[in-house]
Amino acid sequence: MSYPAMSQGQPNFLVFGAGVIGFTTALSLRQHCPSSLITIVAAYFPGDRSISYTSPWAGANWSSMAHDNGPLEKYDEVTFRKFEAISREFPEAGLGRMGLRGIFDSRIEDAGILSEGTGRVWYEGLVGGMRELEREELPEGAVFGLDFQSTFRINTQVYLGWLQNEALTHNILLLRRQYSSLTAVLTDFPSTTVLLNCTGLGSLHLTDVRDTSLYPTRGQTVLVAEPKTPIPRMYFRSPARISPETTYVFPRPLGGGVILGGSRQDGNWNAEVDLELASSIIERCCKLCPELGRPEELQVMSHGVGLRPSRKGGPRIEVEKGTWDVPVVHNYGHSGAGYQSSWGTAERAVELVKKMLESNAKL
Repeated sequence: MSYPAMSQGQPNFLVFGAGVIGFTTALSLRQHCPSSLITIVAAYFPGDRSISYTSPWAGANWSSMAHDNGPLEKYDEVTFRKFEAISREFPEAGLGRMGLRGIFDSRIEDAGILSEGTGRVWYEGLVGGMRELEREELPEGAVFGLDFQSTFRINTQVYLGWLQNEALTHNILLLRRQYSSLTAVLTDFPSTTVLLNCTGLGSLHLTDVRDTSLYPTRGQTVLVAEPKTPIPRMYFRSPARISPETTYVFPRPLGGGVILGGSRQDGNWNAEVDLELASSIIERCCKLCPELGRPEELQVMSHGVGLRPSRKGGPRIEVEKGTWDVPVVHNYGHSGAGYQSSWGTAERAVELVKKMLESNAKL
């Protein structure tokens, strides 16, 4: 397949990677550049099940881990508001509103949920308010708990498919190919104006990127059938907002079952299901969510293993020039916040693209 000719007077954008970050970046580009040629090239697309393709394995929900009183919080806020718009206009997209009960085994000051400099939970207004649980509502050993009135749960299989359909509807080209470097990509696409690198953990292995700040954070989940007793809310329990010991129960919308987790194993590349860990997850989730019933009563549909693209210093969203003949905008390294920060980080990547194009137009 040859690369399509450049539209007259319009830039050509190439998005490398077709996970949730790649698709949201391409769709954000389309919103700002309605006439430009946009192509997504990737080895994996929605429907594929590979340990190298992170997005299908996510939980997922919107439960912000950001507390920087800065850009990370902003990314999550932009995404929350975009989810509000999508859920209103496209009820088939795989997003659903639901309350969330968070149980913590440490003091609120140590739980990683209070924003720097403000000492507050920054998203209280977004989720419609919070209620602190009474002592008698807390399970044994818990220190405090919060009920968030309404946030988002995501059926990742449906949502990824919806994103792909949106890309096709908005005249974004999709091409399946595998590349070992950005140089190789650009060799095949010589008319590219800007390359947007959305390869997640893959940027550790690209020979001309090799971002050694990246590392895998292995997660394992169990998908179970919806129990006869309806689950009224999402649940999670943890010593802190980000912890290897987090347990969560996320009922998925649109017939997606219930996803049980979890685990956070930094530096672990193992793609095989750990059945002992799966048994522990089921036991912990049944204790946390009484509507599930007893472990032996659950209908286990499947097990999942995914590798979160974690990165020291947080996500990389920046322009890199000089190494290649065209500028590259990196947008990767979101760890476990890919879905809930996706539209915000895409917006930031597009801002960088627009600034470059405006600067070049003045030359």
